This record gives sequence, structure tokens and C-alpha cells, in this order.
Amino acid sequence: MGRPLSKLPRGVPSSFRVADALEHGIPRNRLYRQDLRQPHHGLRALGPAPTGERLLYEAEASGAPHPLEIQREAHIERMREYNPLLADDAYFCGPSAALAWGIPLPPRTWDELHIGVPRPLRAPRRAGISGHQHSAGYVAVTIVDGLPVTDPASTWATLGGLLSEDDLVAAADRVLRIPRMPGGFRPLTEVPLAARAQLEMLAERKGRPGAPRLRAALELACTAASSPPETRIRLLMHRARLPEPALDYDVYDDSGRFLGCSELAYPELKVAIEYESDGHLTRPQLQRDIDKYQAYSEAGWTVVRLTSEHVFTSPHEALRRVRQALRSARP
Repeated sequence: MGRPLSKLPRGVPSSFRVADALEHGIPRNRLYRQDLRQPHHGLRALGPAPTGERLLYEAEASGAPHPLEIQREAHIERMREYNPLLADDAYFCGPSAALAWGIPLPPRTWDELHIGVPRPLRAPRRAGISGHQHSAGYVAVTIVDGLPVTDPASTWATLGGLLSEDDLVAAADRVLRIPRMPGGFRPLTEVPLAARAQLEMLAERKGRPGAPRLRAALELACTAASSPPETRIRLLMHRARLPEPALDYDVYDDSGRFLGCSELAYPELKVAIEYESDGHLTRPQLQRDIDKYQAYSEAGWTVVRLTSEHVFTSPHEALRRVRQALRSARP
């Protein structure tokens, strides 16, 4: 039978540096007991590891969020865990900062923490960390929920060497989006994360990784897109030379009654394009959708309903359906 664990001092944070623990009188051998994790050299953490699997299990009991949101929360937990090891001038950047701001990334595993430092400081190099050096003026840093991260415009710019053009458009759409309430039922105080001029300035910086992609993506970015799938549909239609649709469009009947908001629409033809995510499979949302589309139909609207299968796997089918709806709607 092993020795009982000695209690840690009251107020010990959820993650802490070994050097700080020793300085506060915690014996070194106490730092190797089974109730403490060692996520990084020189760091100790309490509790279970912040994995997507654990967060998914916990979320299922209270209405599970989208898997990408679960991944985001797990990554932010790892950022918080690593924060005590950050050098004074270091900050989270790239995908890590994007996840902190809610800027969309493509659905892949983003396990590495991306940490930047100003030149000439040496970027961190250790397991699970991707280090970056930035010249003066390449990024601006702010604090989000206690974490030092690049600001939204800088974050988008640091993704230029990592993401495809379409993914950069989706990220820019989120940064530039002007928040609004569908139907205008209440005013919003939120503002865009950044202005287009800020993104333009950063994309023009000499030596910026991925600068040509950043500039090309910014030409396609807009302020009204409300989700990455909506951006993908818009880009599909743009490259297929279809007419430019209205985005995030409020639909009303002839008496002025608000019927709903559609991701993309051709108001003059009464054609709406809707993206159906997995969230539409819940019973309450299914009921709302049935009522909404019945109201659209009674008001003379045609609805093109698309899923991830259409948009990401069979884009030609998505375009065929849009074209057919436009042909049928023409007088």
C-alpha cells in the first residue's frame, strides 16, 4: 500500500510551473505523484487532460454542442494549461488564436499549440508546440479571457501560410462579419472583429507567409456571411458564374410578416438556399424548419436545401439544384 498523498496548498492553480511550486515549498517528490499530470516539461496540471473525447462525454449530458466547438474548447483548455510557461513576450497565434476568437478553421485535428514571439527572441521548440517568430509590425497582441493572443486581424494574417484560399475566405468572412439580428427584432451592440482596411494592410506586408493567398481571399470576403458552409456555397456559385445572391436574407410574406432568415437568396425570383447542418436534426429544430418552409411555400418561395454532402462532396449536385430552382423561378 503506497503512502497517502500529501495535500497541495490551498489555492494551487489548475496548472503551474515546477519552479513556482518548488519556490512555494512543495517538495519535488510531491510533483511526481499520480494526481498531477505532466503535459509539458516543467509544468504540472490538476485533473483530467483536456481532450475532445472527455468534453464530448460531458456535453452529451447537457445537449451536446457541435464537434468543432468541442475541439475548440479542448484546445483553449490546453492553452490555459500551458499559459504559466509562456515567456513574458510570447503569445498564442495562428490556429490557437483563431480558436480563441472563434475564427473558423477547416475540420482537422488542431492539437499543436501555436506560440509566437517577436524577433529576435527564439521561438519555443518542444513537443506539442509550434513556435513562430514575427517581425515588428507583423502582429498585434491583446488579452482574451486572460490569454495573450494575436488580435483578430493579425490572427487571420498568420493563417496565410497554413490554410487554403477558400479556408482563408471563410476566416475573413467571420472577422469582417457585421453582426445582425434576423428580422431586426432587437438591436445588437456587437461589432466586426476587424475592419477590411486592417486585413488589407497586414496582407500587404512584405515577406508575409501566404501573402498572395491572403490577398486573393480578401477579394472574395464579405461582411454578411454567417457561417463557413454559407461561404463555401457562395464561392461555388461565384466560380460557376451564377448570379450574386443576397446573404443572410430576411424573408417576409406579402403582408409583411417575418417568415425566416435564409443563408442565401434571390429575392426577385423568390428562391432561398438553405444549408442544413446536423443541428437541424433535433426535434425542436425539425419542427421549426417544417413550419418555416411551409410558410415559405405559401408565400411563393422555392427553397433549395443543401447538406454537407452536397456542398463538400458533390458540389456539382449542389449547383445543379440551384440552377434548376433559378430556371423554374424565372417568369
